Amino acid sequence: MMNLAEAVKLDFAYLETFTTRNETAWGSLFLNENEPNYYDANHAHISEECPDPVLLADEVIRFYQSRNIIPRFYLYQLEKQQALITELKTRGFQYEEFVSPVQLWTGQIQAVPDRHATIEKVTLENFNEVLQIQGSIKEFGGKETIEKIFRKQFSHPSFTYYLLRCDGKACAAACMFEEKNQARVESVATLEAFRGKGLIGDLLFFIQKEAVRKHIDKLWVLPINERVEKVYSRYGFETIAVMKTGHAFLGGKSIKEIQG
Repeated sequence: MMNLAEAVKLDFAYLETFTTRNETAWGSLFLNENEPNYYDANHAHISEECPDPVLLADEVIRFYQSRNIIPRFYLYQLEKQQALITELKTRGFQYEEFVSPVQLWTGQIQAVPDRHATIEKVTLENFNEVLQIQGSIKEFGGKETIEKIFRKQFSHPSFTYYLLRCDGKACAAACMFEEKNQARVESVATLEAFRGKGLIGDLLFFIQKEAVRKHIDKLWVLPINERVEKVYSRYGFETIAVMKTGHAFLGGKSIKEIQG
């Protein structure tokens, strides 16, 4: 449980690089009025049981609608959220659930075959090549929003982006988000023409070595689905927990629609 608590704490630190967290008696309100359509930047985070779902729903809806942002909730420990889920559905919220694996690197570096690939740190010189890769991944959401977030993360000291080239051509990228002695692999993306070639393994191998060099105690990854979870498992990441998450939203696309 301590490991999972650390993963949640790291997730909050990650979110706070592009949004503002407002603590409440019942959870957190995340807000970035400059990115109203970016779900992770604008949502209520609820993990404990709410004693008054009606009052909570009123507060969250009023908070976001007063800023012309679609109200949405990310719900955790769903067994405690049934009354709130029922209340939100009666108010017209759509609702979906996800199984979200949480993986922690075992510390073992898995060697990868030589694929004539090179990996370099992202700088201003190769910035646009990585921007093209990140913006092409529909699973990440809208291109315009993703490009804005990438630009902001690139200039943030907690993020280091890496670009992988095959025979000189830019084809994949990933980043490592660092917070004190912990880190997380983020924004792993491969151009469609280069998928299925094992390039993710090359990037993970490189980032793992960087984590060792930087004396990172724990390296995390949050796969978006079980298929991706299996990929990371081949490269030394062990699933330590599986969280069931609820997403309630009063408009716009579901996360499943965005991810395809």
